[in-house]
Amino acid sequence: MAKKRLVMALGHDALGTNLPEQKAAVAKTAKIVADFIQDSWQVAIVHSNAPQLSMIHTAMNEFGKQHEGYTPAPMSVCSAMSQGYIGYDLQNGIRTELIKRGIYKPVSTILTQVTVDPYDESSYTPVKKIGRFMNAEEAAAEEAKGNYVTEVPGKGFCRMVAAPKPVAIVEIDAIKALLDADQLVIACGGGGIPVMEQGHSLKGASAIIEKDLVSGLLSKEVDADVLMILTDVEQVFLNFGKENQSGLNKITAKEASDYLSEGQFGSQNMAPKIQASLDFINAGKDRCAIITTLAKAKEALAGKAGTIICEA
Repeated sequence: MAKKRLVMALGHDALGTNLPEQKAAVAKTAKIVADFIQDSWQVAIVHSNAPQLSMIHTAMNEFGKQHEGYTPAPMSVCSAMSQGYIGYDLQNGIRTELIKRGIYKPVSTILTQVTVDPYDESSYTPVKKIGRFMNAEEAAAEEAKGNYVTEVPGKGFCRMVAAPKPVAIVEIDAIKALLDADQLVIACGGGGIPVMEQGHSLKGASAIIEKDLVSGLLSKEVDADVLMILTDVEQVFLNFGKENQSGLNKITAKEASDYLSEGQFGSQNMAPKIQASLDFINAGKDRCAIITTLAKAKEALAGKAGTIICEA
């Protein structure tokens, strides 16, 4: 009997924001992942990378300014670096936890590129902050390079980049091969390294892909049974933050789509999670998506927590 397949999208809470926090958070995350492996699930992991990406981007660019002969690092290179060091901690943490339980299963991180459309509408409205706050002179220098900069009152200026939709996962065949071999794979970290096709070449793009949207795409491509998006709230809410706030337990894809159309979900937080869930569910049969916290992941998979979205 074929094993069920789960794509797990890890948010900031599962990773922390700096090196010491990441080590501690990964140890806890590894226990949850190992529980699913022990229950005979095949697992692919996608992780966020916003704090880590900003840290790398800032460090590389500041180093380039202060040392002759060194240049700033492009966004795509910083993204690749973040995939490498987050994946390193995750794969070792999960491997350690599995071995403690007598489970000898390879855990691998795939440096994953994701193609984007250079004409994606998001290019005209950059929404993702990257790097540190700058003064007016530094902001002007960034704009002279063709980068988009916005002012945040009381804090200074910051660079903003686009968040284009993922088109295709370049290394998808390798990811499928590992899952088909019943191995655990960490892929599409931070939404993937954004690249554009130029003839036979792939060119890095100055962008950040929504981790949740690429999780939905990966779930479709590997024909997963469940997409689990782990975030900082136990379930999805209607009228979030208002007096009439109410949690959603089990809803249909149609209901989720209607709520999305009504503007119930924040465009930069919950909306991408709902859209990723719908993209995944509507592309196949007998699929469901779960949105909850890491702490409630096992309960949610059993239908006892979180928000569960199914076809009908």
